[in-house]
Amino acid sequence: MAKVRGLLLVGLLGALFYCAAPAEAAVVVAPAQAHVQVPARTAAPAEALFPAPQQAAPGPVLDPTQTDKANAQKTRNKLIAGGIAVVLLAIVFFGRRKRKKGNG
Repeated sequence: MAKVRGLLLVGLLGALFYCAAPAEAAVVVAPAQAHVQVPARTAAPAEALFPAPQQAAPGPVLDPTQTDKANAQKTRNKLIAGGIAVVLLAIVFFGRRKRKKGNG
């Protein structure tokens, strides 16, 4: 039980450190200097700040017959996987039942 609590604590601390907000950068203020000249910047044109939106290329054209065929194949695969899961569950259930009753 102690191992479980330890793993839970480590997991919570890891999640806390992973999701924690990054530390803010500290701003260091330099002492005031007399007559500091800052060069003026020219304003950028609006086209440089906000480029025109690009038209996206049209997506692929899907054939409904291929879509139906793919959906049917996917459904068939899910049914096969479900059937295998039921068979494995039955094997486990009846194996444990037989072991519990004894080897007879």
